[in-house]
Parts: sequence; structure tokens; C-alpha cells
Amino acid sequence: MLFDHSAFADIRTTGEEIMKPLLTGAVLILLSGCSYLGHQQSVKTLAYQCGTMPLTVTIRQGSESSSQADFLLDGDRHALPQVASASGVKYSDGTYTFWSKGNHAFIQRGERVIVDDCALR
Repeated sequence: MLFDHSAFADIRTTGEEIMKPLLTGAVLILLSGCSYLGHQQSVKTLAYQCGTMPLTVTIRQGSESSSQADFLLDGDRHALPQVASASGVKYSDGTYTFWSKGNHAFIQRGERVIVDDCALR
């Protein structure tokens, strides 16, 4: 009994032709997932005690080193972008400034300190 192997050669070629695009597609999906994960935002919540007033500040670290400090003060939400600082970490929108160094922080409105003596709890 003779067996014709040429029929299997056609199936193998067809299988390879199907697998190459599937593998390429799978690799592209995996790489796009890695790219998406690289752009996720990091969020850190810091709890300060400023004299008798508690203050919660949320630091959002986005893609490309953009960072923002969010906090609620006198019923108003403030979202301050990070700005250059000679010492510590400074966030300001031009009116309000949140400045922290180590475990301590304060808030300014213009040039005047309005919340002082903040320490991480």
C-alpha cells in the first residue's frame, strides 16, 4: 500500500501561512498592551495634620513626568501642576502653591502662607 505524502505538504504550507499572521498579530497586541501600561497614572494619597486641620493631598504622577497635587481647601478643590523648585517639591497654579519637603508642607495664596505647620500623619 502506497501513501501519497504530497497532500500533507500542502496542508503544512497552508498551516504555516495561517500561523505567521496569527503570531504577528499576537505580538502586536502584546506590545500595544505594554505601551498602554507604560502610560498609566500613579496616584499617592498623603494625609497631613496642619495644626488642628487635617489635609489630604493626592499626588498624581502622569506620563512624561507630569505631576499634579490635588487637595480640598475651604470647600474648593485645587489641582496644582508641579513646578520647578530649588528645594522640596512645589506645585502651583500661579495663585495657590503647595510646597512639601520631607514630612512637612505648607500652602500659600499669592505670597502669603495660609496653611502652615503641616506634618505627615
